[in-house]
Amino acid sequence: MSKHIAGPEIERLIQLLARIPGLGPRSARRAALHLIKKKEAFLQPLSQAMQVAVDTVQACSFCGNIDTADPCMICKDERRDPATLIVVEDVSDLWALERAGSMRVCYHVLGGRLSPLDGVGPDDLNIQKLLDRVAAGIVEEVILAVNATIEGQTTAYYITDLLARFDVRVTRLAHGVPVGGELDYLDDGTLAIALQERA
Repeated sequence: MSKHIAGPEIERLIQLLARIPGLGPRSARRAALHLIKKKEAFLQPLSQAMQVAVDTVQACSFCGNIDTADPCMICKDERRDPATLIVVEDVSDLWALERAGSMRVCYHVLGGRLSPLDGVGPDDLNIQKLLDRVAAGIVEEVILAVNATIEGQTTAYYITDLLARFDVRVTRLAHGVPVGGELDYLDDGTLAIALQERA
């Protein structure tokens, strides 16, 4: 039986922090202790920032990104190429591609991936809005930037089949040897894909 070493309010803070991906119970306790020790410098501003986020953050009704505006800043950016649309599983994937900064394009967030075992079907994803965007005739290329998992690849195949009726080029992210990677350290699946997708 675990002993409670702090009041219920602090225990609740630790429990909530422990739910954040990447933080376990020990890291959550350390984070909570640090926040409490630096109450004025960290805890109060964090609390205020979180309340602002609760009040203002929303999903973009056009692409599915999250922002404080609808449409989001990416969708409102007129310097982006509307003819190229990158489809991602989640907002975190969109943000990762934006950090790379290699293309100034538009995005579409599916909100997940097909996973029959988890009860996630086509109607649970933002697929119909994707088809509506492509049907508008502005998009010339759809880049499927889904994860290289079985569910991600299943989702990519499903969307590719749906887009076949449109006059649009459908491409996928290359998979294989990472920059700076050594062949000896790569798994067999990665090497097989790298050979098949060779340029």
